[in-house]
Amino acid sequence: MSNPCIICVAITGSLPRKENNPAVPITIEEQIESTQAAFEAGAAIAHCHVRNEDQTPTSDPEKFARLLEGLRKHCPGMIVQLSTGGRSGAERERGGMLPLKPDMASLSVGSNNFPTRVYENSPDLVDWLAAEMLTHDIKPEIEAFDLSHIHQAVNLMKQGKIKAPLYVQFVMGVKNAMPADKPTFDFYIETLERLAPGSQWCGAGVGANQLVLNEWSIAAGGHTRTGLEDNVRWDKESLAPSNAALVERVAALCEKYERPVATWQQAREILGLRMA
Repeated sequence: MSNPCIICVAITGSLPRKENNPAVPITIEEQIESTQAAFEAGAAIAHCHVRNEDQTPTSDPEKFARLLEGLRKHCPGMIVQLSTGGRSGAERERGGMLPLKPDMASLSVGSNNFPTRVYENSPDLVDWLAAEMLTHDIKPEIEAFDLSHIHQAVNLMKQGKIKAPLYVQFVMGVKNAMPADKPTFDFYIETLERLAPGSQWCGAGVGANQLVLNEWSIAAGGHTRTGLEDNVRWDKESLAPSNAALVERVAALCEKYERPVATWQQAREILGLRMA
């Protein structure tokens, strides 16, 4: 294969804490430093959350603004994707940072179970977030925790609420949601290609499934995500040393499958984003 593989690094998330792995970047300064190292290791997209001083998640637009400014300065050209995830705020608070006009933002188009709670994404909230992304020329990354979410994303695209082509991330391995199951993964790809030809997709696995989804995605010709948000461990015996180390491991898998690692310029071209 010769098509470049886009590596997304999810640097922080809402859940991992320093006590889980000291390498998890919490402060804005730590996040910028960690992302820069991951960028230099080959990541073209940074998926970003922000935290309070006590490590709890937040949707504070001021914190997102400081992070976005730092990443644009220290990682020139890197695609910055801000999270509108439900652990960081309630309802429209989750999209309060969208006027900052990041390159991309995550968009969950349906509800599902998480380990201890329901991850609720009401139709009204989904429509509002999608409209904000259209208004500010932000490309959504569709977070597909379930097969129905692929169908819903296609429906939103047909209604003009999301611009084509779609970029869909298959999230697998979340407890009580979709497990990391290869036949299901293959069916996700077939379904997306059948319903929305020309779409791009990315595979993301949680915990020990991270490396599994990395390999499945690269081998199947898609893109993939790594990072301490999804997985704080390197293996059963040791913690991951950094976001950059996880990116380097994915880059090695790309070499194994003869997939070049996408530069930020190639990633922007593949996703139809303006050049920085």
